[in-house]
Amino acid sequence: MKWKTEILNLKAYQPGKSIDEVKRKYGLEKITKLASNENPFGCSPVVEQMLMEYKPVRAIYPDGYAASLRQTVAEHLDVSEKQLIFGNGSDEVIQIISRGLLKPGVNTVMPAPSFPQYRHNAIIEGAEVREVALINGEHDLEGMLNAIDENTSVVWVCSPNNPTGCYINQTDLLQFLSSIPEDVLVVLDEAYYEYVVSEDYYDALSLIKEFSNLIVLRTFSKVYGLASFRVGYGVGNEQIIQTLEPLREPFNTNVLGQAAAAAAIQDQEFVENCKLHNRKGLEQFYTFCDEAGLSYFPSQGNFILIDFNRDGDEVFHGLLAEGYIVRSGKALGFPTSVRVTVGSEEQNSGVIEAMKKLLASNLS
Repeated sequence: MKWKTEILNLKAYQPGKSIDEVKRKYGLEKITKLASNENPFGCSPVVEQMLMEYKPVRAIYPDGYAASLRQTVAEHLDVSEKQLIFGNGSDEVIQIISRGLLKPGVNTVMPAPSFPQYRHNAIIEGAEVREVALINGEHDLEGMLNAIDENTSVVWVCSPNNPTGCYINQTDLLQFLSSIPEDVLVVLDEAYYEYVVSEDYYDALSLIKEFSNLIVLRTFSKVYGLASFRVGYGVGNEQIIQTLEPLREPFNTNVLGQAAAAAAIQDQEFVENCKLHNRKGLEQFYTFCDEAGLSYFPSQGNFILIDFNRDGDEVFHGLLAEGYIVRSGKALGFPTSVRVTVGSEEQNSGVIEAMKKLLASNLS
């Protein structure tokens, strides 16, 4: 086989363990999954009602242009419909961007650790990957600027960053964007945008009007609770979007996903309630960490990265045995940490008690 040499050492994405898998292995009846940053409160009741009443025609392809969803999102964001591109999750939009702009002979700049699909797709396309280490969990924006040269094609920014939860404030981001060459695309990944509460967070949609080389990514998988429907989108100026559109697979978002996303975005009361509960949940973890003397990054997402000062896999397996699925930091670039999704108050209390038990036993 004449494989691309770039892909021969790549590994497939490793999702967190499934609930059924853990039940079988540990003989447990109740499992709480706090590994993939899903919404513990599910989706809006508006979506649930719509799905009960919706009768899609199963034998007909979905609307490849996602016209109804496109109109709904455009009205919600107050942008033109031509400024939007939809994907099978924002992951696919990342793939589309990489396919369109990355190739051998060009490079791409990104923070590290961050969302692994930036690097993964760049390697597939044969581009040089330039990773700039985080500083205290935050983007080293100056270091990223220094990594850019005449062969740079794409710069990736993740705010809030996964897995640290740290964000970039308005002043720093504005200065950063102002320093980027106009022929370099900046991808601003805002998968956790709806959870942000910091007052100095920027308005990405205003920045799009100012910077023609900026595209913003968002998703319905997180706060909207529609991870299984796989709908994400990018928003940027029309020229960028229309250039990317031919790279999008036909019918890449499904009928139910389009309908569910259109219903979900109209229930902003649900979003605000989830945001409030998430903030309270983070405070539960902050209190625990402070009392236990554990380091963590204050988070603007729906997750927290906690440093246990010991092998993250050991903590992961210890919590797994107690019925809690979290994410080991080993695979995320933080080998002594675990990343925990913020759950309901009850779920948070439960995993915190399991953490206390592990600490008391010193993982023996």
